[in-house]
Amino acid sequence: MPLLLGLIGILFLAAIFLPQWWVRTVMRRHSAERDDFPGTGGELARHLLDRADLRHVKVELAQPGGDHYDPIEKVVRLSPDNHDGRSITAVAVAAHEASHAMQDADGDRLLATRIRLAGSIRTVEVAAAIILALAPVLAFLVKSPVLLIVQLGVVVALLASRVLVHVLTLPVELDASFRRALPILQVGGYLPEEDLPKAKSVLRAAAMTYVASALVSLLDIARLLRVLRF
Repeated sequence: MPLLLGLIGILFLAAIFLPQWWVRTVMRRHSAERDDFPGTGGELARHLLDRADLRHVKVELAQPGGDHYDPIEKVVRLSPDNHDGRSITAVAVAAHEASHAMQDADGDRLLATRIRLAGSIRTVEVAAAIILALAPVLAFLVKSPVLLIVQLGVVVALLASRVLVHVLTLPVELDASFRRALPILQVGGYLPEEDLPKAKSVLRAAAMTYVASALVSLLDIARLLRVLRF
Protein backbone atom coordinates (compact mmCIF):
# COMPACT_ATOMS: atom_id res chain seq x y z
CA MET A 1 0.00 0.00 0.00
CA PRO A 2 2.73 2.57 0.83
CA LEU A 3 4.39 1.72 -2.51
CA LEU A 4 1.13 2.35 -4.36
CA LEU A 5 0.60 5.66 -2.57
CA GLY A 6 4.18 6.65 -3.36
CA LEU A 7 3.65 5.81 -7.03
CA ILE A 8 0.43 7.82 -7.11
CA GLY A 9 2.25 10.72 -5.50
CA ILE A 10 5.04 10.59 -8.08
CA LEU A 11 2.52 10.47 -10.95
CA PHE A 12 0.63 13.40 -9.42
CA LEU A 13 3.80 15.51 -9.15
CA ALA A 14 4.84 14.54 -12.67
CA ALA A 15 1.44 15.60 -14.03
CA ILE A 16 1.90 18.98 -12.33
CA PHE A 17 5.53 19.78 -13.13
CA LEU A 18 6.02 18.11 -16.52
CA PRO A 19 3.91 20.72 -18.38
CA GLN A 20 6.06 23.49 -16.88
CA TRP A 21 9.19 21.63 -17.90
CA TRP A 22 7.78 21.13 -21.42
CA VAL A 23 6.97 24.84 -21.82
CA ARG A 24 10.46 25.88 -20.70
CA THR A 25 12.08 23.23 -22.90
CA VAL A 26 10.20 24.31 -26.03
CA MET A 27 11.02 27.97 -25.43
CA ARG A 28 14.68 27.21 -24.84
CA ARG A 29 14.97 24.84 -27.81
CA HIS A 30 14.08 27.58 -30.27
CA SER A 31 15.87 30.48 -28.55
CA ALA A 32 19.06 30.32 -30.63
CA GLU A 33 20.00 33.68 -32.13
CA ARG A 34 19.42 34.00 -35.86
CA ASP A 35 21.58 36.42 -37.83
CA ASP A 36 19.17 36.24 -40.77
CA PHE A 37 16.31 37.79 -38.78
CA PRO A 38 15.94 41.51 -39.58
CA GLY A 39 14.85 42.58 -36.10
CA THR A 40 14.40 41.68 -32.46
CA GLY A 41 11.24 40.46 -30.75
CA GLY A 42 10.70 43.92 -29.28
CA GLU A 43 11.02 45.54 -32.70
CA LEU A 44 8.58 43.05 -34.20
CA ALA A 45 6.05 43.71 -31.42
CA ARG A 46 6.35 47.47 -32.07
CA HIS A 47 5.92 46.94 -35.81
CA LEU A 48 2.85 44.71 -35.39
CA LEU A 49 1.21 47.13 -32.97
CA ASP A 50 1.85 50.08 -35.29
CA ARG A 51 0.50 48.12 -38.24
CA ALA A 52 -2.67 47.41 -36.22
CA ASP A 53 -2.96 51.15 -35.44
CA LEU A 54 -2.16 50.53 -31.78
CA ARG A 55 0.58 53.13 -31.45
CA HIS A 56 -0.62 53.99 -27.96
CA VAL A 57 0.33 50.49 -26.74
CA LYS A 58 3.89 50.55 -25.42
CA VAL A 59 6.52 47.81 -25.63
CA GLU A 60 8.67 47.46 -22.53
CA LEU A 61 11.32 45.22 -21.04
CA ALA A 62 10.06 42.75 -18.42
CA GLN A 63 11.73 40.50 -15.89
CA PRO A 64 12.97 37.13 -17.20
CA GLY A 65 9.97 34.91 -17.84
CA GLY A 66 7.60 37.84 -17.43
CA ASP A 67 6.26 38.06 -20.99
CA HIS A 68 2.70 39.40 -20.93
CA TYR A 69 0.30 42.04 -22.13
CA ASP A 70 -0.96 44.44 -19.48
CA PRO A 71 -4.48 45.52 -20.51
CA ILE A 72 -4.64 48.12 -17.74
CA GLU A 73 -1.41 49.93 -18.58
CA LYS A 74 -1.71 49.07 -22.31
CA VAL A 75 1.81 47.67 -22.42
CA VAL A 76 3.35 44.62 -24.07
CA ARG A 77 6.14 43.45 -21.79
CA LEU A 78 8.79 41.05 -23.06
CA SER A 79 11.57 39.34 -21.11
CA PRO A 80 15.14 40.37 -22.07
CA ASP A 81 15.78 37.34 -24.29
CA ASN A 82 12.57 37.93 -26.22
CA HIS A 83 12.71 41.74 -26.25
CA ASP A 84 16.31 41.96 -27.45
CA GLY A 85 16.71 38.54 -29.07
CA ARG A 86 16.49 37.49 -32.72
CA SER A 87 15.22 33.95 -32.34
CA ILE A 88 12.15 31.94 -33.26
CA THR A 89 11.05 32.05 -29.63
CA ALA A 90 11.49 35.84 -29.47
CA VAL A 91 9.52 36.37 -32.69
CA ALA A 92 6.71 33.98 -31.74
CA VAL A 93 6.31 35.29 -28.18
CA ALA A 94 6.36 38.90 -29.40
CA ALA A 95 3.62 38.10 -31.92
CA HIS A 96 1.61 36.26 -29.25
CA GLU A 97 1.71 39.15 -26.77
CA ALA A 98 1.00 41.74 -29.47
CA SER A 99 -2.02 39.62 -30.41
CA HIS A 100 -3.38 40.07 -26.89
CA ALA A 101 -3.26 43.83 -27.44
CA MET A 102 -5.19 43.32 -30.68
CA GLN A 103 -7.77 41.23 -28.80
CA ASP A 104 -8.14 44.07 -26.32
CA ALA A 105 -8.58 46.62 -29.09
CA ASP A 106 -11.20 44.43 -30.76
CA GLY A 107 -13.19 44.22 -27.52
CA ASP A 108 -12.73 40.46 -27.20
CA ARG A 109 -15.28 39.30 -24.62
CA LEU A 110 -13.20 36.39 -23.37
CA LEU A 111 -10.24 38.69 -22.77
CA ALA A 112 -12.48 41.16 -20.95
CA THR A 113 -13.73 38.31 -18.75
CA ARG A 114 -10.16 37.22 -18.11
CA ILE A 115 -9.19 40.77 -17.08
CA ARG A 116 -12.02 40.88 -14.55
CA LEU A 117 -11.19 37.43 -13.23
CA ALA A 118 -7.48 38.25 -12.99
CA GLY A 119 -8.35 41.11 -10.65
CA SER A 120 -10.49 38.71 -8.64
CA ILE A 121 -7.58 36.28 -8.31
CA ARG A 122 -5.55 38.82 -6.34
CA THR A 123 -8.47 39.39 -3.99
CA VAL A 124 -8.98 35.64 -3.64
CA GLU A 125 -5.33 35.04 -2.80
CA VAL A 126 -5.33 37.76 -0.13
CA ALA A 127 -8.56 36.40 1.36
CA ALA A 128 -7.19 32.85 1.37
CA ALA A 129 -3.98 33.97 3.08
CA ILE A 130 -5.89 35.91 5.77
CA ILE A 131 -8.30 33.05 6.45
CA LEU A 132 -5.47 30.52 6.62
CA ALA A 133 -3.46 32.72 8.98
CA LEU A 134 -6.43 33.27 11.31
CA ALA A 135 -7.60 29.65 11.29
CA PRO A 136 -5.34 28.34 14.13
CA VAL A 137 -5.98 31.46 16.25
CA LEU A 138 -9.76 31.24 15.96
CA ALA A 139 -9.69 27.50 16.49
CA PHE A 140 -7.70 28.05 19.72
CA LEU A 141 -10.02 30.80 20.95
CA VAL A 142 -13.26 29.10 20.00
CA LYS A 143 -11.87 25.59 20.60
CA SER A 144 -13.91 24.15 17.80
CA PRO A 145 -12.26 21.70 15.34
CA VAL A 146 -15.30 22.13 13.12
CA LEU A 147 -14.50 25.83 12.68
CA LEU A 148 -10.95 25.01 11.60
CA ILE A 149 -12.24 22.50 9.06
CA VAL A 150 -14.75 25.03 7.71
CA GLN A 151 -12.02 27.67 7.38
CA LEU A 152 -9.68 25.31 5.57
CA GLY A 153 -12.54 24.28 3.32
CA VAL A 154 -13.11 27.93 2.40
CA VAL A 155 -9.41 28.33 1.58
CA VAL A 156 -9.51 25.24 -0.66
CA ALA A 157 -12.56 26.64 -2.46
CA LEU A 158 -10.80 29.97 -2.96
CA LEU A 159 -7.70 28.31 -4.39
CA ALA A 160 -9.88 26.13 -6.61
CA SER A 161 -11.36 29.29 -8.11
CA ARG A 162 -7.82 30.32 -9.08
CA VAL A 163 -7.44 27.03 -10.96
CA LEU A 164 -10.74 27.69 -12.71
CA VAL A 165 -9.59 31.15 -13.80
CA HIS A 166 -6.39 29.72 -15.28
CA VAL A 167 -8.36 27.12 -17.21
CA LEU A 168 -10.86 29.69 -18.49
CA THR A 169 -8.03 31.79 -19.92
CA LEU A 170 -6.92 28.94 -22.21
CA PRO A 171 -9.31 29.91 -25.09
CA VAL A 172 -7.92 33.45 -24.94
CA GLU A 173 -4.37 32.11 -25.22
CA LEU A 174 -5.22 29.73 -28.06
CA ASP A 175 -6.90 32.55 -29.97
CA ALA A 176 -3.85 34.78 -29.54
CA SER A 177 -1.50 32.03 -30.67
CA PHE A 178 -3.32 30.34 -33.53
CA ARG A 179 -6.04 32.66 -34.81
CA ARG A 180 -3.89 35.76 -34.71
CA ALA A 181 -0.12 35.34 -34.17
CA LEU A 182 0.49 32.31 -36.42
CA PRO A 183 -1.40 33.74 -39.44
CA ILE A 184 0.39 37.07 -38.93
CA LEU A 185 3.79 35.36 -39.01
CA GLN A 186 2.82 33.21 -41.98
CA VAL A 187 1.00 35.71 -44.20
CA GLY A 188 3.32 38.58 -43.32
CA GLY A 189 6.40 36.55 -44.18
CA TYR A 190 8.07 37.35 -40.87
CA LEU A 191 9.54 33.85 -40.69
CA PRO A 192 10.89 31.54 -43.39
CA GLU A 193 8.48 28.74 -44.29
CA GLU A 194 10.70 26.09 -42.73
CA ASP A 195 10.64 27.91 -39.37
CA LEU A 196 6.85 28.09 -39.08
CA PRO A 197 6.45 24.59 -37.50
CA LYS A 198 8.97 25.63 -34.82
CA ALA A 199 7.10 28.88 -34.23
CA LYS A 200 3.89 26.88 -33.94
CA SER A 201 5.48 24.80 -31.15
CA VAL A 202 6.50 27.98 -29.32
CA LEU A 203 3.02 29.47 -29.73
CA ARG A 204 1.49 26.26 -28.37
CA ALA A 205 3.80 26.49 -25.35
CA ALA A 206 2.89 30.16 -24.87
CA ALA A 207 -0.80 29.26 -24.84
CA MET A 208 -0.25 26.42 -22.35
CA THR A 209 1.54 28.47 -19.70
CA TYR A 210 -1.76 29.07 -17.92
CA VAL A 211 -2.52 25.37 -17.88
CA ALA A 212 0.83 24.80 -16.20
CA SER A 213 -0.03 27.50 -13.65
CA ALA A 214 -3.38 25.84 -13.00
CA LEU A 215 -1.68 22.53 -12.30
CA VAL A 216 0.70 24.15 -9.81
CA SER A 217 -2.33 25.62 -8.05
CA LEU A 218 -3.66 22.08 -7.75
CA LEU A 219 -0.57 21.21 -5.72
CA ASP A 220 -1.45 23.97 -3.24
CA ILE A 221 -4.95 22.55 -2.96
CA ALA A 222 -3.58 19.04 -2.40
CA ARG A 223 -1.41 20.31 0.45
CA LEU A 224 -4.39 21.98 2.10
CA LEU A 225 -6.51 18.87 1.66
CA ARG A 226 -3.91 16.96 3.64
CA VAL A 227 -4.21 19.52 6.41
CA LEU A 228 -7.99 19.36 6.20
CA ARG A 229 -7.93 15.58 6.50
CA PHE A 230 -5.65 15.93 9.49
